[in-house]
Amino acid sequence: MFHNIPPAILNRMKQLEALDAKDRVDGTPRLERLRQIPPETGRFLALLAAAAPEGNYIEIGTSAGYSTLWLSLAGRAQGRTITTFELLPEKVQMAAETFTMVGVTDVVQLIAGDARDYLADMSDIAFCFLDAEKEVYADCYTIIVPKLAPGGLLVADNAISHRATLQPILDRALNDPRIDTLIVPIGTGELVCRKI
Repeated sequence: MFHNIPPAILNRMKQLEALDAKDRVDGTPRLERLRQIPPETGRFLALLAAAAPEGNYIEIGTSAGYSTLWLSLAGRAQGRTITTFELLPEKVQMAAETFTMVGVTDVVQLIAGDARDYLADMSDIAFCFLDAEKEVYADCYTIIVPKLAPGGLLVADNAISHRATLQPILDRALNDPRIDTLIVPIGTGELVCRKI
């Protein structure tokens, strides 16, 4: 999967990494920054998604599509599509450009809107990556966990970097008898939940 990343995807990843690095130091307002995961987290997500059971792949918080590109590698390898949700119109536009530019529109469905408005209609979630505003994590967790396929995975970003803010949802996940849970110290920290 990682040995054959198409050059167009690699090039776009490098462009987005450079833009994200610039955003972090040049005073770009918080909501306008990409705030994307680091490459090692992308690889981690792709590995997890590729090993997920049968079912739907979803992502909550697309930004410019960087993490989605990693997930598209797993999606293509497994013959699955990723449904990704983004609220901010300028990021929806950037993500759409990313997906068209690198040729992954056959495995990525971009939805402009609040994932919480769509999740109730979803089922058999095999893999979900949650990387949105932290105040929506609890709502998303509540909706997603019952909809996970057996062995399905929910991965939430920033479990270490935003631990104080996310502590209630971390405690909830770590004590939820429906899932096995671990906080993985990669990137900004990933809460990994697997449906029992």
